[in-house]
Order: sequence, then C-alpha cells, then structure tokens
Amino acid sequence: MNVKGLSWKNYRNLAPGEIFPGEEVNVIFGENAQGKTNLLEALWVFTGGRSFRGAKDENLIAFGADHAKAELAFFAQGRAQEASLLLSVAKPGSVRRNYQLNGIEQKSPSAMVGSFCSCVFAPVHLSLVEAGPAERRKFLDGAICQAKPSAAKAFSRFRRATEQRNALLKEILRRPQMEPTLDEWDEAFAALGGEVIADRLEYLSQLQPAAEEFYFGISSGREALSIGYEFSFPAEEAAGQKAKEISARLLFALQQNRRADLAAGFTTCGPQRDDFSLEINGLSARIFGSQGQKRSAALALKLGEAAVLRRNLGEKPVVLFDDVMSELDRGRQDYLFNRMQGWQIFITCCEPAAVLRLFGGKTFRMQDGVLSEQK
Repeated sequence: MNVKGLSWKNYRNLAPGEIFPGEEVNVIFGENAQGKTNLLEALWVFTGGRSFRGAKDENLIAFGADHAKAELAFFAQGRAQEASLLLSVAKPGSVRRNYQLNGIEQKSPSAMVGSFCSCVFAPVHLSLVEAGPAERRKFLDGAICQAKPSAAKAFSRFRRATEQRNALLKEILRRPQMEPTLDEWDEAFAALGGEVIADRLEYLSQLQPAAEEFYFGISSGREALSIGYEFSFPAEEAAGQKAKEISARLLFALQQNRRADLAAGFTTCGPQRDDFSLEINGLSARIFGSQGQKRSAALALKLGEAAVLRRNLGEKPVVLFDDVMSELDRGRQDYLFNRMQGWQIFITCCEPAAVLRLFGGKTFRMQDGVLSEQK
C-alpha cells in the first residue's frame, strides 16, 4: 500500500497544494508551526479516523473558510484507487465529513476503515504509557478496527449499549420500579462486551510478540518489554476462550456488581474499564520507566501495530512519523530505519540531514503552509 498523490485546499494553515511522494522515505522538514504535522494529519484522516491529535473536525478547516477538501490517490489491494474528503460547516460547531471512495459516496466515516491503512507515531502517543487506561483502550480498539474492519460495528454497538445501560442505571435511581428492565440490558451488554474482549485478546496475541521484538531491538537487547491484558472483572483465564464464554463471565460479574453500579450510576466492569499492562524487565513502565524507556515502549507498540497490519492485510500500511527523530539517539535511529526498509514512510523533522544520511529518499520543505519539493 502506498500513496501516489495527495492534494488539499482550505486544510488548517496549509496553502492549497499537492504532494507526489516517493515509494519509500519522504521527509517533510521546516521550522516549528509551519504545517508539517498538518500534512501527516491530512493523510491520516483517510483511514476514517479522527485526527490523531484529538482535534475536532471544525479545527481542520482553515480559519474563515466554510469547507476543506482533500483528495488522495493510492495503490492498495492490487489496484490504483482514489478517495476524497469534504469537510463542510453545517452550522456553528457542527461539521459534516463526507468521503468518496473510487467515485462512490460512503455512508459514514467508518465505511473508510480498511480501505486506506496507516500507522502514525507522534509525541502525543507517549500517553500510551504515561496516561490512564482510556488512552490504551483507544489505541487498542483503533488498531483492531484497521486490522479487522468488521470489528468496527461491534465496537460501535458496544459503545451504544454502554451509554444506554448507564442511562438506565441513572433512571433507576429516580424510578426504582424500572430495575427489572436491567436484566435485558445486562444480557445485551455482556454479549457485545464478550465480542469486544475476544477481539482485543486475539489482537494482543499478535501485537505482543511483534512489539516485544521491536522493543528488544530498540534497547539493543538490554531490556525486555512484556504486555498483558488487565480485566476489570474476574476473567483472567479468558485468554483463548470464545466470545460466548467471555460473555457468560461478564454477565455474572454484572449481576454481582449490580448494587455497586446502581450506587455509582454507571457500569463498573466490562471492556470500557479494562486495560493492558506494559512492563519493562518485570516492572511497570508507567511507574518505573525512564522517559527513554517510555518513549521506546510507545514506539514499539506503534511499530508492532504496523507489523500486525501488514500480516493481516497482506501489504504494508503507510507509516507516518511525526517529529520522532528528535526523540531517538543514533542507535535507535539506525535500528528503526533498518527495520522499516521497503515501507513507504512520511517523516516530519526540523533538519533533514540525519534522516537522509540514514536512508535517503525524497525531501519536501514546508514554510508558512507552503510545500515545495527539494531537488
């Protein structure tokens, strides 16, 4: 999978422009706040996901404009394809996101999942190690949906079931006579939750060896990373079990926790409360890891994600590295590029010399939102 061309208009601070990248390394360099990351973000949104920086869609449209448009030409699944994205202001604070894929309008952004696949690593991804469980769940579920697009519907249904069950818990506090209706919602929640957890466990069984191998190489064989799923209910033996078996365990936990859920006003156990652990040489990376170890663990997770995508898709996803070089020493840079040969990579940095010394490739300068190829 690779990008053949990308054009944009009214996207953030970028002047209308286009890029025709090389098939391997593409370096976008320039001073800070010139628009380098915006270009990577414009590529990323074609995966069907939100901005990897957590920005709202309204922030992707240039100041004073009522719409933004991007068009992507790419090669995937053995053929040339085209996609376009139109972001339009419906009303203040509300933006519509309309995709077309090969001339066909898509019903929703999620319909794009699996068509164009990419992995991105940016400084914000340090939160995978440092932040709370929500960030790790977000990473895990997003990675699963790219590797297995059919899972996106199950995750969406589970989120709705969680919201509806939580709303019912609050309503029961006001109207206790409604408590019997919770039985039906418990069964639906548990059934969908079992599917989500089964997908997560299956994905982690692929991610774990890949990420651990990357970390071992990044640390020059001095340290070992280990990853484990952490349940919010008694289900430690669920690994390898089918979704129905996990659902049965979750349903029992919901029944046991009902009084606590009613008192809290939300569902206290289930996939929406689970986590996964990261340990370096047997110690928590979040608590005991140095900044270098945390950075390396986050990078190993993202590289592992790319490796899993490659295995599941049968082709390499496009890799986006936002300002990653400044965070790595020479040894880690060497390892990274030796392992990524043959992948199409987009890298942003302030100074391109280090990247070009390692791997060569095409270079583009970004200045005041204007992109120009350097010959």
